[in-house]
Amino acid sequence: MTIGKGTPYGELAPLPAHGVVVASDAEARHVVTEALRAGRPVPPLGLVGGDLCRTLGGLGDRDRLRGPEATTFPVDLGCVLLDGRRHWFVAHLVARRPLWRGRFALAMNAEWLGDLDLGPRAHPGDGLLDLTEGALGLRDRWAARRRARTGTHLPHPGLRTSRRAVARLEFPDGVPVHLDGEQVGTARELDLHVEPDALTVVV
Repeated sequence: MTIGKGTPYGELAPLPAHGVVVASDAEARHVVTEALRAGRPVPPLGLVGGDLCRTLGGLGDRDRLRGPEATTFPVDLGCVLLDGRRHWFVAHLVARRPLWRGRFALAMNAEWLGDLDLGPRAHPGDGLLDLTEGALGLRDRWAARRRARTGTHLPHPGLRTSRRAVARLEFPDGVPVHLDGEQVGTARELDLHVEPDALTVVV
């Protein structure tokens, strides 16, 4: 059930025996993708690293995952059609050129992207993606990066933000697309939506 305001999120419950432990968002995405492309249920994921793990307060402790202090969460899954081919992501989508030149877009399901707090309002269980789109000059890019470490880069006149369950992004000249930290190709049309509560994760 999608989280509501004032609603408790997560419950004490360990990773079940068939759960899969992953150490990064990219590892989690690969497990998800393999299962969904094969038509199988996605197994519960035990998170010991990555931006989704950090967002959920994970400590990176493998032993904790199967102990009494383990916390289990229902988590949304991001889905995107890149020029018509379906992909999934657990933490974030980043469409950008090298050095963030030109127009870029972010879709955050987690709060963090590495050491940058690029989704200060993002919640992985609210049924929404936090989108940021825009373009910044060189000086603004450096200033925004410094402020992004504390999530204070927003609002910014060069950036547009929204929280949406469905979105379409167009880059007529194509743009490199990164899912959970890995570049998966270049696309001109990005059609995004959220699959609410599609994952069970444990930290």
